[in-house]
Amino acid sequence: MALNKELLDILACPICKKELELTEPEDGLICHACSKVYPIREEIPVMLVDEAVDLADWQAGKRNA
Repeated sequence: MALNKELLDILACPICKKELELTEPEDGLICHACSKVYPIREEIPVMLVDEAVDLADWQAGKRNA
């Protein structure tokens, strides 16, 4: 199930408050300003700074902080 568009529109990066972009397989939310990805687990975005993964690590397949 896809992330609700209305939810995506109101979510912002908890670090810099910039907008987020959904990853292609819809398993994370990317903040390009911070180069962080917030995982989506069981259709729930995990917006905790401690759970964010560096974008380079995410692209390399690492999905946990």
